Amino acid sequence: MVRQERAIRTRRTILEAAGAVFDEYGYASTTIAMVMERADVTKGALYFHFPSKESLARAVLAEQPPLGDVPSQPCKLQEMVDVTFVLGQWLLADPLVKGGVRLAVDQCAPQSVAYAGLFRRWTDRLTELLQRAEEQGELLPSVVPRDTVETLVGSFAGLQLMSRALTDRADLAHRISVLWSHVLPSIAVPGLLPRIDTSPERAPRIMTNLT
Repeated sequence: MVRQERAIRTRRTILEAAGAVFDEYGYASTTIAMVMERADVTKGALYFHFPSKESLARAVLAEQPPLGDVPSQPCKLQEMVDVTFVLGQWLLADPLVKGGVRLAVDQCAPQSVAYAGLFRRWTDRLTELLQRAEEQGELLPSVVPRDTVETLVGSFAGLQLMSRALTDRADLAHRISVLWSHVLPSIAVPGLLPRIDTSPERAPRIMTNLT
């Protein structure tokens, strides 16, 4: 049992190190040696769990937390906003999320890494919320939930890349807030807009409620 627990901890340490290195250097420039050094493990320990860089990348993507782990809100548009803020907070602190998102937008990663799966999971979860918002009468009649969500996910992916390049994501909550200030008036019924909190300060408050 002790040996099994140690193996689980070692695997997690390697994955977090890999996520951090993938985030910093991208798939093509990341090497097994860099991950070993960051994780402070031997070559044997790393290869026991992951036989290749490709398997490391797949594992990092497979370990992404489920999108949507936020308190349920009566207003489903508010819940969508909260989901994006939580993802933004994860991108500040969680090396696995950082690495997973970098891999998802990294065109140098091989097709076998299946980076498109992360976008599909984001899209499916947010579409579910937007469809519930539609059922509750929160949306304008012209809104097509799937199309709106795909536009939102693409915009978020680009925003976090720009934020990472310019401020190491320190301003990501602000950028998410600005994104919603442009998106919500085009999809939400006007009377709902004053009730939806899109301020950057909401992000840390949500995280406090999750702990």
